[in-house]
Amino acid sequence: MSTAAIKVSAPPPELERIPLVENQRSPGWITDKVAGVIEGKTPVWWWCAFIPSLMLVTMLVAMILYLVTTGVGVWGLNHPVMWGWAIINFVWWIGIGHAGTLISAVLFLLRQRWRTSINRAAEAMTIFAVMCAGIYPVIHVGRVWFAWWLFPLPNSNSIWPQFRSPLMWDVFAVSTYFTVSLMFWYVGLIPDLAILRDRSTTKARQFIYGLFALGWTGSNRHWSNYEKAYLILAGLATPLVLSVHSTVSLDFSVSQLPGWHTTIFPPYFVAGAIYSGFGMVLTLMVPLRKMLKLEEIVTMRHIDLMCKVTLATGSIVGYAYIMEYFIAWYSGNPYERFTFWSRLFGKYWYGGWAMLVFNAVVPQVFWSKKVRHNLVAVFIVSILANIGMWFERFVIVVGSLYQDFVPGNWGYYKPTWVDVCTFLGTFGLFFTMFLLFIRFLPLIATSEVKGVTPQADPHHPLGGAKGKEVLHHAG
Repeated sequence: MSTAAIKVSAPPPELERIPLVENQRSPGWITDKVAGVIEGKTPVWWWCAFIPSLMLVTMLVAMILYLVTTGVGVWGLNHPVMWGWAIINFVWWIGIGHAGTLISAVLFLLRQRWRTSINRAAEAMTIFAVMCAGIYPVIHVGRVWFAWWLFPLPNSNSIWPQFRSPLMWDVFAVSTYFTVSLMFWYVGLIPDLAILRDRSTTKARQFIYGLFALGWTGSNRHWSNYEKAYLILAGLATPLVLSVHSTVSLDFSVSQLPGWHTTIFPPYFVAGAIYSGFGMVLTLMVPLRKMLKLEEIVTMRHIDLMCKVTLATGSIVGYAYIMEYFIAWYSGNPYERFTFWSRLFGKYWYGGWAMLVFNAVVPQVFWSKKVRHNLVAVFIVSILANIGMWFERFVIVVGSLYQDFVPGNWGYYKPTWVDVCTFLGTFGLFFTMFLLFIRFLPLIATSEVKGVTPQADPHHPLGGAKGKEVLHHAG
């Protein structure tokens, strides 16, 4: 075929303003860019973020010790609000971790190639968020030293856990989710760990990276086994996207309380979890791509697509809100009507309105392409999404508990300084782990990104010299 017969299509109009990478670059520029973040000198901003995060972790440990030695009375729990910030923050952190599994597993099975630039960061975010979430069920039982009773360990008296308890469902759902997510993350890391092993200049780094690379050589046999294992884990992780937060939602919906006893909770919670998870991915990746100079790998196209997913899931959440209020009115149940009226005009009215505005109204700005390509606006909306989803959990938990069927039981809940410090401490744990991750492990899955770039396919019209362009052609 003559060269005149090959036509190179122009990039889409909305991407024409993105600068191209120089044609002289070799395909290894992706490895150099990603590995350079780890091999280079630790930037000042990293220390400025890591030290406060580590201090917050110390505060978290102190708060847990204070809780264990004193009792759960140090929290703001009272009758009838026996579930407070502990359950709110547990559900919120679990929701944050949902984007990682969706991006890694579901989009992988759907062959969405744009996921390759953000899946590693989202997977790490999932693991660290689940770690933060897992703290709360353990310390919420009060007698922490008996938390091991939650596991079905055989014993001489056959005293098994109460499997009809929602707490048991959480234990199995969260532990399974964490295990599969960790395996999925680690398997994807193996080829990149081998790259870091081969590029290491010190014996200590060579040994550590080589130990976790499991003898990876990049042979056809290794790649074949790797792809099979990755596909199997993706298939296992995909049902977890739907099952984990559905199980968490059943903690509420199996009760008889107004505002909880509804069948819409499982899909409603899953959509909200994906919404908040993508919000956190945007919150992390928008500044990181600038600070780590990864704009050519995490392009505006990736930001644009993540904004569209956020818009879609935010719209689903908004629809769920409308259905909740409609069913409360249509049912004719006075308790349901009163509960949902109180969410907007009761003592916690600010939470109800923040939930509606931040989760259903604010993401609608992403219909505009100008907003989706405005990084400042995207960053602000992503933060508001996470704030809104926290208020949603607050409204669901406290809004249904503080006013139940009997007015004589009504009370008012407010967190104590221990609640606040414990929550801030989990942020410290999350960002400490994430900062260590970006410092010592590759933030981008280089092998996957290379696999979707035009120069990876010698028969592609953009292969060769013309193929060494920015990744906005890859998707």
